Order: sequence, then structure tokens, then C-alpha cells
Amino acid sequence: MDALKFITCGSVDDGKSTLIGRLLVDTRAVLQDHLAGVQRQGQTDLALLTDGLSAEREQGITIDVAYRYFSTETRKFIIGDAPGHEQYTRNMVTAASSADAAVVLVDATKLDWQNPALGLLPQTRRHSLLLQLLRVPSIVFAVNKLDAVADAALAYKHIRDALQAFAQSAGLAVQATVPVSALQGWNVVDAASEAGWCGYVGPTLLQILEALPTTEADTELPLAFPVQWVEKFSSSSDTSQGRRVFWGRVAAGGVKAGDSVKIFPSGQTATVAQVLNHVRKPGEVAAGHSAGIVLDREVDVSRGDWLLAPAHGEASRELAVTVAWMDDEPLVAGRVYWALHGHRWVKAKVKRIVHRLNIHTLAEEEARQLEPNAIGHVELALQEALVALPFARARALGSLILVDTASHKTSGAVLVN
Repeated sequence: MDALKFITCGSVDDGKSTLIGRLLVDTRAVLQDHLAGVQRQGQTDLALLTDGLSAEREQGITIDVAYRYFSTETRKFIIGDAPGHEQYTRNMVTAASSADAAVVLVDATKLDWQNPALGLLPQTRRHSLLLQLLRVPSIVFAVNKLDAVADAALAYKHIRDALQAFAQSAGLAVQATVPVSALQGWNVVDAASEAGWCGYVGPTLLQILEALPTTEADTELPLAFPVQWVEKFSSSSDTSQGRRVFWGRVAAGGVKAGDSVKIFPSGQTATVAQVLNHVRKPGEVAAGHSAGIVLDREVDVSRGDWLLAPAHGEASRELAVTVAWMDDEPLVAGRVYWALHGHRWVKAKVKRIVHRLNIHTLAEEEARQLEPNAIGHVELALQEALVALPFARARALGSLILVDTASHKTSGAVLVN
């Protein structure tokens, strides 16, 4: 099976770093000297296996995304430890944008677990909604720290019911809700020592992850190819026929010799003379893979241009989008930002804020601005037209980022509606 890239997310101190540490230790992916380096007062602090920044170690929190690797007999994994602090939601969005799956941790000790109508933490809801917006295919809820409550079975039942109700109202496709104790290692890699712990009979978290699918590339769509680099004169003229090679990653569809393409934004047309894969071997290349494209004639193509199948529609300068706002300054109508689509930069003006999503009630509310970490629907006016599809249909063609023109900070993640 392909390697699974997944992230852990949820609220602050829900045990995300500890869970990853447990996965690494129990799958024997940590060297003995590394394990000895995370000893604190005779105890192994599993969270320190991923929290590498000095500020993270001092404060006991996760600030930036840390990636770790491990494998089992059946699969390889790439884990992203995303921060839970609301202040660092932008880091979580970055990690989720390329993930195949997400494990959302829920700390049982922070909830009124004795109450059948308990409410979830805001960051649990926010991260789950962001995962849905970013089209993360598989979501798993892991109810953690059940070893620290008086009645683990009752706590798991009430929290599981609350999560299922929230998922149904939000339209989340949840693969599983599993009880775990990351600190003790129960139901993470190995089953809990007590059979039927918490009234749960099912696979461990690792077994669930081993069975999850990877993200399917948008191969059924017409060709969309953002040009990242132009190789002016190839040193290996036998493969490029002496012409320029346009390199990038195929965003949608596939490309092969003989295909007709339209260059955007110039509007010129050409025919693909040859396609090179990532090791410069000729052949067909599908979405999700890198390619070098040689055209049958010399046309003006630069970094940031797109090579598109003629089936793609016209470009547009008006976009209705969903924005996950990540800047410290609120988003207000009238502001102008740089928008990055593929490798193309254009100026984008905020025409109107349509509404903001209330993460507690999931209701759409009127709003004049979007505060940091808010999610809302916005209308954008672009200085130059873009060929964009709804994000629900095409991840690459339907996503942009907004960048502050003065500070150059990434301000928002944009999904085309």
C-alpha cells in the first residue's frame, strides 16, 4: 500500500505529541539513544520525541508542525504533529492541506463526561471543520486520557455520542471513533490489557490507520499543469529534442505526447511533442506526479503559466470562496492581497464578506470582518483572470493562498466555491 500521510490535531494538551511518541516507541521506530534523551525524572516524556523547538520544550506546547516517519509490516507512515493552540491554527491548516487522513484527539478529562449532552471544545470543532473544508479524505476521532477518569466506559459513550452528533450536523465523514490512552499505550498500537475496555470491541488506532486509503489524485479531470520551472536548453538533447522543457507537477488529468494544450494566460495553443517523467524517461504522466513537457513549437511560456486541456472553461476575475483566516489583522472588505494560484501571483481585492461560520452552532452569521482563525465566505475580485474550479472538484485548481502585500505573511487559505 502507498505511504499514508496523516496528522494529529485537536485542542491544546489533548495528547497529540504523546500519541505520536507512543506510535513511534511501540512500533520500535525510535533509537535507544534518542529515547534516553527524552527521560525526565526517570520517566519517558513521549511528547519530547516531536516537540523539538526550545520554546516547545519550555512551554510544553506544540508550535510548529513536526514530521516523523515509521513503518509496520504492512505500511509506511508520515505523521504531522499539528499544534492545538488557536494562535497556531495556520500551522495546522498547512499540515492538513496535504494529508491523507487526520486523527482528531479529544481529551476526556476536559469535558463534562458525566453529562449525556456534553459540549465539545471549540478547537476540536474548528479543526474538524477545517479538515472537512480541506477535503481530508479520512477523519478518525480518538478519545484520549480515558485512564484518568473514574468511569471510562461512561465517558467514552457520552463523548462518542457527542462526536457522532457533531459529525452528522457538520456533514463530516468519520471513519471511526476509538478510545485510547496515549500515555499508557492502550488501544494505540496494542489492544488494551482489559478486553472490551470502555465497552469498545474493534481495531486499535494503528490497525485503523493501516487500512485507510490515500488521497486519490484528480486523474478524471482534463489536464491542468502549472509551470514551475523552464529548462531553456536541455543538456540531454536526445530526450528533449533540443527544445525547452516545462517542468512542474501535474495538478489534474494526465498528459501524453500528441495532446493539444492551451497556454494560460496567453491563449496560444500547441501540441505536446514529448513528456518526460521525474527521471527524464519519456512516457505518459498522471496527476500527482512531476513531469517535463516539450511542445511541438516554440511558444512564450514562463513560470506561473498553466498548460490546460482545451476542455477547461474560461477564466474568471470574480471568485466566491471560503476563507480560513490566519492573519493577526482581521479580514475586511476593500483590502488588497497577493493571491497565489499554482505558481501564479495575482492581486486580489476583498469585495464583500458574505458571512462567517459559527463553529459552535455551524450557523452562517452576518459579518463585516473575519477575525484571526475565523472561517467565512468571501467574494474576491482579481486583477487578472484565473482558471479555477470548485475545490470540491479539484484540489489544485480550487485552492489559493492570500499573502499580505506589505509583510508577506500568509494571511488566508482560500477554497473556491
